[in-house]
Amino acid sequence: MNAKKTQKKLSERTVVLRDNALNIFTDGSCLPHLRRGGIGIRFVTTDTAGDEVIEDYCLPGYKGSTNNQMEMMACIKALEIACDHPMLDVVNEVWLYTDSMYVTNNMPNAMFGWQKLKWMNRSGRPIENTELWKELIRVVKRVPRRIRFQWVKGHSKNAHNKVVDKLAKQSARGILNKNLRVTTVRRKKTDRPAHVGSVKMEGQTMTVRIVTDTYSRTHKLYKYMYEVLTESSPYCGNCDYIYSELMLRAGHHYEVRVNETPDNQRIVEVLNERDRVTGAVLTVGEE
Repeated sequence: MNAKKTQKKLSERTVVLRDNALNIFTDGSCLPHLRRGGIGIRFVTTDTAGDEVIEDYCLPGYKGSTNNQMEMMACIKALEIACDHPMLDVVNEVWLYTDSMYVTNNMPNAMFGWQKLKWMNRSGRPIENTELWKELIRVVKRVPRRIRFQWVKGHSKNAHNKVVDKLAKQSARGILNKNLRVTTVRRKKTDRPAHVGSVKMEGQTMTVRIVTDTYSRTHKLYKYMYEVLTESSPYCGNCDYIYSELMLRAGHHYEVRVNETPDNQRIVEVLNERDRVTGAVLTVGEE
């Protein structure tokens, strides 16, 4: 085994605490079937004798959350606590350890790229969890020390990682805050999982059933999970995600026309709403 692979395996098993730093371990957990999310936080510092001083936080979780959202909220809440931590005056840096590649890989984009693109990617697709990214950036700027985000392997043998994982699960099962964002949810009729790209954008017209609807204040767009009902469509029964400026309601059926941009799926026109039982036209839409 070469040196790089050996070093990687060692780093996955062990975490070396930084000297003269505030070391923070975070984790987010989501119980998908119960739609409950939780966060776990551990601060590790050293006293004058060189011994570890540990502070654990099991904060209230959140209803209707995703794992990525909880990983971000764990970082946000940890840095909020760090702002008033007494050790902050005597350390040079803050090291924040997370097993979320979603956070560590995208933090540079959030700080230096997405803001310039008005929180869109280069294809024009809205960035997920924009409000949380904005909040994370705000709290990073509030901490008067350099912050380093460090990825650590999830479920590793490191004791600190194990503890924050348990704290996050405990948080998810306890008292919960309200949803981070309002999402209306209806049960899917198809047994197929929702998958981005399962419906190709070819400018086609099709009848869909809206499963979830969420509004993004930043983008002034609605995000929908939908399932295709048109029996003649090759995508009938597929479940996907799409954006639109047009307001539709979860649980309702609509005949819509989509765009032809595979990386930026949009409903561009609602032709009509259809009865959920008979399929008869109820209202005629407007572009």
